[in-house]
Amino acid sequence: MSTTQGPTLRELAVQALSSVEHGYDLLAPKFDHTPYRTPGRVLGAVARALRPLGPFRTGLDVCCGTGAGVGVLREVCSGRVTGVDFSAGMLARARASLPDAPEGPAVDWVRADALALPFAESFDLAVSFGAFGHFLPRERPALFAGVHASLRPGGLFVFPMGAPPPVASRAYWTTLGFDTAMRVRNALWRPRFVMYYRTFRLPDVLRDLERAGFRTRLEPLAELGVRSDGVPRAGLVVAAKE
Repeated sequence: MSTTQGPTLRELAVQALSSVEHGYDLLAPKFDHTPYRTPGRVLGAVARALRPLGPFRTGLDVCCGTGAGVGVLREVCSGRVTGVDFSAGMLARARASLPDAPEGPAVDWVRADALALPFAESFDLAVSFGAFGHFLPRERPALFAGVHASLRPGGLFVFPMGAPPPVASRAYWTTLGFDTAMRVRNALWRPRFVMYYRTFRLPDVLRDLERAGFRTRLEPLAELGVRSDGVPRAGLVVAAKE
């Protein structure tokens, strides 16, 4: 599950029995030593795919966690970038791991709920990495509407999505088992911990983005490889504010 510097099984169990916010406050000091942090190869692929879509001045990382996406924004934006998250612990870790550099864009860290973003037409680019499983399908319209309102006209909301695993694969049954266990946990225990792998389906996501006012397209992230059936392992959702 993690390196020797990562959380113990007991710490993961305590996190899993907490709320999402408190759970991430607890996990924050060791989060970067877990598999939950977006891999560097994914971050690099997205950064390279973003460059020809610019230029971008200001950028927003939605649900920034410890700042992995902020690092991408600092590569492709010429102005200030902002990371927003509702976990104070994750933001504290992000501040410590990504201090302002004199040669790069300055960073603002904002504690806020992604379902009530406190911005109005402030950004040219918004990204998000690995956070969408924390939102129930009924919450997506509010999430996407908030991102839409945060972007300037013509701004882009961009995020990677992995291809759904084939039914015969281990990943399919692993994610199905995880989601089933999480539903049982949330039926029996409070506070809830919302994290599901199978509720963020591409057709539904594109529909909700378009209803929020975005024009969408999907670009393959070819450098992340293809499956044995020829399907790219990941794609980049590019949603433009009209």
